[in-house]
Amino acid sequence: PRQPAKTLWYDRPRYVYLEFCVEDSTDVKVVIEDQRLVFSCKNADGVEFFNEINLYARVNSKDSREKRSDRSITCFMRKWKEKVAWPRITKENIKPAWLSVDFDNWRDWEGDEEVERAMVEQYAEV
Repeated sequence: PRQPAKTLWYDRPRYVYLEFCVEDSTDVKVVIEDQRLVFSCKNADGVEFFNEINLYARVNSKDSREKRSDRSITCFMRKWKEKVAWPRITKENIKPAWLSVDFDNWRDWEGDEEVERAMVEQYAEV
């Protein structure tokens, strides 16, 4: 039986970020389409995780990546319309139980582009 991974998200001027909280993940698959993201993996115990998100707005699937760590898999997707805030990550105005805002990373955009660029570059180096 598959179950959804606990997922955190936050919004930035150019990218929207999703973090799937699965420790020691294997068989990670991330498919990013223009308006949909599909994520799947297994954890160390062999539990299968699966999340499908119809995205609030369009992203540039070619300029989107993911990065795996021991604790989670982070995806960042380039917004098609930059500097337009996303009030939510899902197309539907319902919040799945497994999805929450990452308040540690959620902050005002004022003067934030430098910070964001540094983050993206840091991911790109991995």
